[in-house]
Amino acid sequence: ETMGKHLVHNFIQPENRESVEGVLQRALTGEDTANYELPLLYKTEKRFTVLLNATTHRDAKGRIIGVVGVGQDITELNKLMADSQRVADDLTRLIETAHAPIFGIDHQGCVTEWNRMMKNVTEYSKEEGGEARVPRRIDDPWKARST
Repeated sequence: ETMGKHLVHNFIQPENRESVEGVLQRALTGEDTANYELPLLYKTEKRFTVLLNATTHRDAKGRIIGVVGVGQDITELNKLMADSQRVADDLTRLIETAHAPIFGIDHQGCVTEWNRMMKNVTEYSKEEGGEARVPRRIDDPWKARST
């Protein structure tokens, strides 16, 4: 079903044909392409994505005779990455709009997160808070007050 058929015309979505044709034409001139996301169609017209390396195929005398494409189906990986990004975006919105002051620090004590309520409570903007360092022992003053 595939042998002898034009790859781009038969197996690539119309909106991607020009860029795919460019990758293949460059490989036919000796310019390899690595990590190109190649959109393809299943026989049932369902779409999937292959991470492709397109390499010039040469004969024994070094003449270019075609292109060899080696790929890996990354459709599910792309879906998982999109889902992860949605979750991260949701968490960022949750932190930013929470009715409690929330901050984050890195292992050196530098501020990495500063929500809207932290700004309201401390009067430091996110930008000002992001430049600050949290003291090594922020709990000492509170211990003294609570006893």
